[in-house]
Amino acid sequence: MRALRISVLGGTPHLCDIPRPEVTPGQTLIKVAACGLNFADLLMIEGRYQDNPEPPFTMGLEVSGVVEVADPAGDGPAVGTRVAIYGGRGGLADYGAFATDRLVPIPDAMPHTDAAALLIAYGTSHVALDHKARLQPGETLLVLGAAGGVGLTAVEIGKLMGARVIACARGADKLAVAQKAGADHLIDASTVDIRAAVKDLGGADVVYDPVGGDQFDAAFRAMRPEGRMLVIGFASGRVPEVKPNHMLVKNIDLLGFYWGAYLKFRPQVVTDSLAQLMRWYDEGKIHPHVSHILPLERATEGLELLRSRKSTGKVVITP
Repeated sequence: MRALRISVLGGTPHLCDIPRPEVTPGQTLIKVAACGLNFADLLMIEGRYQDNPEPPFTMGLEVSGVVEVADPAGDGPAVGTRVAIYGGRGGLADYGAFATDRLVPIPDAMPHTDAAALLIAYGTSHVALDHKARLQPGETLLVLGAAGGVGLTAVEIGKLMGARVIACARGADKLAVAQKAGADHLIDASTVDIRAAVKDLGGADVVYDPVGGDQFDAAFRAMRPEGRMLVIGFASGRVPEVKPNHMLVKNIDLLGFYWGAYLKFRPQVVTDSLAQLMRWYDEGKIHPHVSHILPLERATEGLELLRSRKSTGKVVITP
């Protein structure tokens, strides 16, 4: 089968032919229909991700597809079942062997491209906003990187949870995407003073930050007393430094958040969240935004779209 592989950290991903994986008890073989790309894929290439596998490995964190070979232990879905999974690796291939207990059935009406675009981005935002930050109806949510893969879902879910949403992104085109997802107010990060603009809107109760750097600094200074700052990632490349005395004076909570870790120490949080997201999708309440769908042989082009910030929402690869 074909697979996009990393042989050396820091090297270029390459498409190659490898044997189709054999399944062992506890695993199910999936014929991959779609795989979502993530900023984490870029970090994995460089060996800078917080959960980096040792090379060589097949890339691709989140997958949707059809059961090809059922779990030999007799557990899990039957052959032909449509499923999705956050596997952590192995998705950018024709087939993948994944842990049976992580498989999530997907609605019959859900395209595989939507399923592959939903798991990490929507899962991250839902658990972060609901479980971690305890976002309440009527509160003000500031979303940085609001047109990106996770940022756009934070806008959509925040609005669904009853918050007033301020979307911050670079350029009119990206802000238009965030507005379509439900943002109440828009801030162009390339031309506007973020701190001043947010304070003019009354400040933020919750900040959702996958960007870091200067935008973190500005948003932190625009928070209301008892605000909660969600640290999602550092797409800007700079990990910000926080002065604890500023947190003390304004009674601010700084909340580190890594969605994948919950699969290890509290998997039920993720399971319950994904079940809720699938219900919302089935009810037409969330709408995954996929800006690019590319075949497996063009997966490196998809990664470059992420690196150059030329995509909005998700880039999905279809073997």
